[in-house]
Amino acid sequence: MLRPATVGDAEVLAAIVNSPGVVEWWTPRTVDQVHADLEEVDESFVMYAIELHGEVVGLIQYEQELDPQYRSAGIDISIRSDWHRRGVATDAMTALIRHLIDDLGHHRITIDPAAHNDAAIACYSSLGFRPVGILREHERGLDGSFHDGLLMDLVAADLR
Repeated sequence: MLRPATVGDAEVLAAIVNSPGVVEWWTPRTVDQVHADLEEVDESFVMYAIELHGEVVGLIQYEQELDPQYRSAGIDISIRSDWHRRGVATDAMTALIRHLIDDLGHHRITIDPAAHNDAAIACYSSLGFRPVGILREHERGLDGSFHDGLLMDLVAADLR
């Protein structure tokens, strides 16, 4: 189940983002930083908690371009590592993408995994995302150096 994340979720969401198997792909975030993100009300950036059997197992978020000329959204997802490769990310992304396309009228969705995150790229490809290009030195890794990202997109007709 996807539900709007609340400030009460800050501790568990920070723990997920900073956990082994996840932090390698995300920027580490303190509980206070996550709390501040959740306190900010902004229709262009929305975070959802991913719940499974009543437990928060991940987060999924989107940032949307509201200009009708460019109406699109970018998404990010983080799943607790003990739930990796069990279909949770695929189900959560499908639900969010359908909401973005069907309910909010977006025609294109983007995601930008690390270029060497083969598992994420395979997951996103299975949903219909296609590689657009390499974002050179896109994000700083835990080792302090910049790493390439892979820009992928999906247009409404590509959703599988």
